[in-house]
Amino acid sequence: MTPGNLAENQARDVAGRPRPGVEELRDGGRFDVAELRVPGPPGAPEVTLVSARPAGLAGPLPLLYYLHGGAMIMGNAWSVLPTVLREWAHPLDLAVVSVEYRLAPHVRHPAPLEDCYAGLVWALGHADRLGVDPKRVVLGGKSAGGGLAAALALLARDRSGPVPLGQLLLSPMLDDRGTFSSRQMSGLDTWDLTSHTTAWQALLGDRHGAADLTPYAAPARATDLSRLPPAYVEAGSAEMLRDEAVAYANAIWRAGGEAELHVWSGACHGFDSLAPHASVTGDARAARTRWLRRLLARPDTGGMPAG
Repeated sequence: MTPGNLAENQARDVAGRPRPGVEELRDGGRFDVAELRVPGPPGAPEVTLVSARPAGLAGPLPLLYYLHGGAMIMGNAWSVLPTVLREWAHPLDLAVVSVEYRLAPHVRHPAPLEDCYAGLVWALGHADRLGVDPKRVVLGGKSAGGGLAAALALLARDRSGPVPLGQLLLSPMLDDRGTFSSRQMSGLDTWDLTSHTTAWQALLGDRHGAADLTPYAAPARATDLSRLPPAYVEAGSAEMLRDEAVAYANAIWRAGGEAELHVWSGACHGFDSLAPHASVTGDARAARTRWLRRLLARPDTGGMPAG
């Protein structure tokens, strides 16, 4: 993927990526599903949220606020939901909200992140309507979505906004500068360094690589990772995002925070989607679910700040 063929690749993604409708996501009545249009950031369009929860469950449920992958330039809020609902919502009695944030280069940073923040604030402010517990909200995402989840945790902390219970960061896209693994695995991993650079440039424009880039754009730039919710951080040993994921978990530990890090041997970027029946995929899915189960069993520590 290059700047020259980016628009073509985006059009191909829109045409080919699944976009299940509400009835399909309801899966014969197993889930209650709704599409919501909520206020966006000031001066920006509304944000679409796709809300889903196991049908027939009474009482407020924990919420997984999920941000889809696609390198900030592709993907949609609907395509990720069948897997998320099957793997986490149903077995853990979780509600899920998936966010349709705006994509680069049609918008630049901070527009995608601000979309995610506006949706989060709305969801917690309307917890009764969604039937969720505002003190038990986990931010999560894969690849670009993992990077957005990490940035959202930083932004919420610094704005004295919502206090998540945890952050689930799967192969997160965190560092615009490139790392050893991004060069080592280029041409070997499923996601190439040229494509990766194209995506960052689409998001950041002439701010790409700037020495003073904000950590809300690239969380690896953060110098203060204190007071963040517990993190689950995952990568494959054979993917280009490996080193930035490892470094981020290490930085959280150095700041006195809590992180659980998994580096799956031999796994490439998107291994669980590409090889759903592989042993390493089963191990990774089990580890993610165990972490979520342990996190949700803790006493409530999240929610909206007082005042």
